[in-house]
Amino acid sequence: MRQQAKIIITHFTLTGDNMTGKGNPFGARETVDICDENVTIYRLSKLEEMGMVNISRLPYSIRILLESLLRNAGSEVVSEEDVRNLAAWNPENIQQSEIPFIPSRVILQDFTGVPAVVDLAAIRSAMQRLGGNPAEINPVVPVDLVIDHSIQVDYFGTSYAMHCNEKFEFHRNQERYELLHWAQRAFDNLRVVPPGTGIIHQVNLEYLAPLVHFRETEHGKIAYPDSLVGTDSHTTMINGLGVLGWGVGGIEAEAVMLNQPYYMAIPEVLGFRLYGDLKDGVTATDLVLTVTQMLRKYGVVDKFVEFYGPGMRALDLTIRATLANMGPEYGATMGFFPADEKTLEYMLMTGRDRKHVDMVREYLKIQGLFVTDDSPEPVFTHTLELDMSTVEPCLAGPKRPQDRIMLSEMPHVFHKAMETSFKEKRGGELLAADPEYNRWLEEGGYSVAKDKYPGHSGLLKIKCSEDNVSVSHGAVVIASITSCTNTSNPAVLIGAGLLAKKAVERGLRVKPFVKTSLSPGSRVVTDYLKASELTPYLEALGFHEVGYGCTTCIGNSGPLKDSVSQAIKNKDLTVAAVLSGNRNFEGRINAQIKANYLASPILVVAFALAGTVDIDLTREPVACDPNGQPVYLKDIWPGREEINDYVSRYVLPEMFENQYSNVFEGTQLWKQMNAPSGTQYSWNPESTYIQEPPFFKDFPLDIRAKQDIKGARVLAMLGDSITTDHISPAGSIPAHYPAGEYLLNRGVDEKHFNSYGARRGNHEVMMRGTFGNVRLKNQLVPGKVGSWTLHLPDRQEMYIYDAAMQYMKDKVPLIVIAGKEYGTGSSRDWAAKGTQLLGVQAVIAESFERIHRSNLIGMGVLPLQFKEGENFRTFGLDGTEVYDLLDIAMLQPAGELRVVAHKADGTAKTFNVIVRLNSSIEVEYFRNGGILHRFLRENIKGN
Repeated sequence: MRQQAKIIITHFTLTGDNMTGKGNPFGARETVDICDENVTIYRLSKLEEMGMVNISRLPYSIRILLESLLRNAGSEVVSEEDVRNLAAWNPENIQQSEIPFIPSRVILQDFTGVPAVVDLAAIRSAMQRLGGNPAEINPVVPVDLVIDHSIQVDYFGTSYAMHCNEKFEFHRNQERYELLHWAQRAFDNLRVVPPGTGIIHQVNLEYLAPLVHFRETEHGKIAYPDSLVGTDSHTTMINGLGVLGWGVGGIEAEAVMLNQPYYMAIPEVLGFRLYGDLKDGVTATDLVLTVTQMLRKYGVVDKFVEFYGPGMRALDLTIRATLANMGPEYGATMGFFPADEKTLEYMLMTGRDRKHVDMVREYLKIQGLFVTDDSPEPVFTHTLELDMSTVEPCLAGPKRPQDRIMLSEMPHVFHKAMETSFKEKRGGELLAADPEYNRWLEEGGYSVAKDKYPGHSGLLKIKCSEDNVSVSHGAVVIASITSCTNTSNPAVLIGAGLLAKKAVERGLRVKPFVKTSLSPGSRVVTDYLKASELTPYLEALGFHEVGYGCTTCIGNSGPLKDSVSQAIKNKDLTVAAVLSGNRNFEGRINAQIKANYLASPILVVAFALAGTVDIDLTREPVACDPNGQPVYLKDIWPGREEINDYVSRYVLPEMFENQYSNVFEGTQLWKQMNAPSGTQYSWNPESTYIQEPPFFKDFPLDIRAKQDIKGARVLAMLGDSITTDHISPAGSIPAHYPAGEYLLNRGVDEKHFNSYGARRGNHEVMMRGTFGNVRLKNQLVPGKVGSWTLHLPDRQEMYIYDAAMQYMKDKVPLIVIAGKEYGTGSSRDWAAKGTQLLGVQAVIAESFERIHRSNLIGMGVLPLQFKEGENFRTFGLDGTEVYDLLDIAMLQPAGELRVVAHKADGTAKTFNVIVRLNSSIEVEYFRNGGILHRFLRENIKGN
């Protein structure tokens, strides 16, 4: 008989008051009067009275972290030493110790939320198999899951587009939505915002975030700052509201949900001083693209960025949110704006209760967390500054969000990209080892011969005729107002509507090959565009609403028109997308579109009218009116005063109050779902959407000692800036790839494949799609692009999944070798889960992006880093070697391991690499095989 286990669930007071037992070792807990109510706080000034810190000179972000530690000090997870270490924050000498961050809540979207719910359901199944009570497994920290990543733009340009897209969304995602509907009722402490509401970050900004929690307890009301982690990179948008939070991997978020603190290094804080004022004609998008370029060039990975200065205080909160949103693009953990009166004005504008806002103000002032004109400026580890009056209209692209392009330079930059070759003189595609590869990557070359693309011809170049509207190089085939970056900002959306109005009044039309779409960030956007009577003008240009959610930016752009798609194939065209999003990585927006440019919603409409990116909109006409008269951008661009007047008149608090009054109820489609119920999820072995993952099956309660990795082969040898879009399955599922073959073999018609994101609940699909990006360049197979590798030693070229399964069958361990910035981009847990399921035991890279490194550890995959100035090129490695990774049993945080690479000729190269386990807790996670594995072992004790 199977031995039953005794189940011990240990609950820590993570977001609560810590008002009993060991709490309050610094005597900071006291009751104060806030708006005629007795409220318990943990006063930060108490530490100042004790001589531990000068609160007024700490960055505001550090003050909020410090309050969290102070409130939870003396508990099982926060020590007095943790408080003292952070209180001693010194910009000239940041301590290398780690602290346990205890967020007050967790936020998920459905792409990353479905795997989290699947894992929770799987843990409940494991608990049941081990003789425990599955109902014991619930999120302990409050969780909100917003369903916003599944809608796709199948229909567009019509009044029925949204209805059809939403109906198709429910049809495609029935099993996933049934799982989430079940979870909404099965788990305590989990709320689900149904589809058709808005983008996660805008819903968070406009409704979910309280800025300060006032929670009733058995001991009375307690106040503490809002803080969170989220499973979407752009969780950082909430930093614009003064809320501390950032994106983490789904694996880390699950650990926080289940009572585990988020362990983090004490951060450096870069102060970004803003001054001056944006010129008329310059948008928040132009500002954020400028800041993104500056910060990415400076280097802020693993750092906090905190904005300050007179320019910061003058910015409306919606602009702050735009800047905070793109923290992942400039590489920071977050871009933080401390709260001030503009913050509270925004809360009132979005329908928050006035008494709550008044209490927030009083609490923040008591705690020294509120910025006023006479507040002392904090000290920072580094500073940058920007005179906002120098910002000019711009875009970013064609492959990376930090590659800013002045609007006036678009033709020149596009020509350069077209002409730049990525082929060596001797022929064949550049190897990642070649320094020219990085130059091509940065410049975005497409190697189009001049006889095929002679240069600046322009689809509309002065010749104002509709004869020249066929698709050619540079044609804009997608123009999309999408993503959380901009749709939270009424100024740029109303600006887009006003430009559309002026364009329609001049008789302009969008070119027939452009796929247009408008995906509002929340239903409030629909209300104020309709109230301002701008909707008809947007629709006249094809910008009908297509649904509420993250569409084009995440790759849910839907298919191009058949005629356009065929033209691209037949002529091998380099065409473009212009979108108001935050991501434009290769292969992300649409598999057929190579050049993708980020721009403000206003410029999205302008480029849709122009129909090409091969145009200087500052000098050339956007288009011509029906009488052949040229119309320039300056003729239809709305002025700042006009935009502000519309915003003040039509963006009203009652709109927010009305739309969020029943936010958890959902549409009729959601209400009518026939979802399962009960404590346990009933796994369906025939499902192609939801499967019980193998992580917790046959789960050993004892930790197995980590052994050296010997005889390993390289599954992939990759260059710089490998994103999670390259690693994690995303976008459409090609029928000829292993994931497509899996679905076909199970009777799924290709037209019903849906996207990888929609099938994140099925590990069989996801592991087959890992490293499956159609643009992936693996140095083991030069000349091939896509999910290919070289199986060794027989040197057979095959799909990465097939090779991994063959290696697994032969019991050959695997590693991945890469260049700089490995894992850049979205916080995708499947980039780590898929890596682990393919049998990869370690990744050796020149540097890692923060979130992906953590996710690898969370799945028990060892991140290793080449020493400064070293890489696989300096050691002459080509990926065909056999590798031994030694001394793993003696792992230490930030220590070193020895690597021996055995070449086919019998020689060997030995070198040391840095262990990117940055703390003892990360070593513990690795030894356990992952975060959730450690959680189970801690909470399941065998007798």
